[in-house]
Amino acid sequence: MTTDHHAGSCCAPAVDRADGADVATLPRGERSMRGQVRIPAGTFWMGDSHGDGYVADGERPVHQVRLSSYLIDAKAVTNAQFAAFVKATAYVTDAERDGVSAVFHLAVDAAPADILQRAAGVPWWLAVRGADWRHPAGPRSGIGDLQNHPVVHVSWLDAQAYCRWAGKRLPTEAEWEHAARGGLDRARYPWGDALGTGGRWRCNIWQGEFPQRNTLDDGYLTTAPVTAFQANGYGLLNAVGNVWEWCHDAFRETEYAERAGAEPVVDPVAAESADVDDRQVPRVMRGGSYLCHDSYCNRYRVAARSSNTAESSSGNIGFRCANDAA
Repeated sequence: MTTDHHAGSCCAPAVDRADGADVATLPRGERSMRGQVRIPAGTFWMGDSHGDGYVADGERPVHQVRLSSYLIDAKAVTNAQFAAFVKATAYVTDAERDGVSAVFHLAVDAAPADILQRAAGVPWWLAVRGADWRHPAGPRSGIGDLQNHPVVHVSWLDAQAYCRWAGKRLPTEAEWEHAARGGLDRARYPWGDALGTGGRWRCNIWQGEFPQRNTLDDGYLTTAPVTAFQANGYGLLNAVGNVWEWCHDAFRETEYAERAGAEPVVDPVAAESADVDDRQVPRVMRGGSYLCHDSYCNRYRVAARSSNTAESSSGNIGFRCANDAA
């Protein structure tokens, strides 16, 4: 297990795996709009307008993006939905095939012999044998009471496989940010610029002293149900916090600088380099997770970006799907 390019972040460590399943061999489902909301075509300002971001994440320059209308899931894909996919296809995830995935140290539910190592530079991440989407905290855990929680321990490649079966696709990074903003121009969060209102938490992030003490003020140590918090102006639930969400795009720190100009960029998507193994391509993750904290990993803002290799998985990475409008 190796660390990702954000040294010292709460984001999940990257892993090196053997070759996985060929997604292209899975049955392609008919186009489905189930559970999706329609986002109108429009132009928005993309990027960090407040100076809150990390330079290495490439959240600037702020630039205008024009998007065609599209559809996006109101909620992250749940354990119940992913289980239906696995039942229908007998799909085996990267974490299951490899036999190990990353679990946050306070959440581990495994025998000592199944805790293989700590991730270099981010010791709160443990490589746990038997951790996967069915066993999110380790082999002693299960999802019986987590059916409406987001599926985790899914790689970008696993997410692509689900999308293919479900008749959907992953959102582009621009689509994700536009939808997460909920119609609020250049706001920090899906609901405005202030993190909390009236003493109520609006998302599932870390409270306390990271990584040793979580006061659980929002009610959750790890994942929350996908419907736990109020939807934004477009109807998206848990757009920030809870779990990182895979986007289609390859990640480049210089992406915004390269495409910013006097005119809005239209329907942008960052493609992977042709000479890089697809499994090793860094892919964009958005939204932050239950481990984000303003003193340490301030990436639960709408503009925040992170990445991991397409084959990597952990206990705080999930996804939601999108679709063309027609």
